[in-house]
Amino acid sequence: QVEKVLQMSMFDRQKTLMKLHNVDVNDLVAGVMSTFKLKVEKYGGVIAADLEAEDAIVSVDEMHFTNVIFNLLDNAVKYRREEEPLSLFIRTRTVGDKVEISIRDNGIGIKREDLKKIFDKFYRVSTGNRHDVKGFGLGLAYVHKIITDLKGDIRVESEINQGSTFIITLPLIKNK
Repeated sequence: QVEKVLQMSMFDRQKTLMKLHNVDVNDLVAGVMSTFKLKVEKYGGVIAADLEAEDAIVSVDEMHFTNVIFNLLDNAVKYRREEEPLSLFIRTRTVGDKVEISIRDNGIGIKREDLKKIFDKFYRVSTGNRHDVKGFGLGLAYVHKIITDLKGDIRVESEINQGSTFIITLPLIKNK
């Protein structure tokens, strides 16, 4: 955990060192999904996708971008509702000259007053009696930093006890 704090402080001082490659978003998302499927099924949940984005080539650092998707899925597992089987849905679609990746869950959701702060470093949403959720509030700050460094955008829509949807948009690489 200390390592993560140090990494974040390094992050603040400089642009992240990224090894950019042109990759197909659908392939990358499908890869993370297949890795994550067992974890979701362990909790009796399901993960599904509609990877409909066409020619979804983006310039990303594969390791960092994979971490972003993994982090968002991991949060969905952490903040699931105990009484409801976990349901995750990932969608990609092309919107103009950008690709949109949305990750929707049916978890505990995020209060409106917390929504504007969740990408802040060290900010943690109060989870009441959830003592199993550990961390320092760095995951979403990392996610936000990586997406911003990739000239993308991330936002969240959420409702208490309905779940959350994280929406990432990234510029597409046009093949001439």
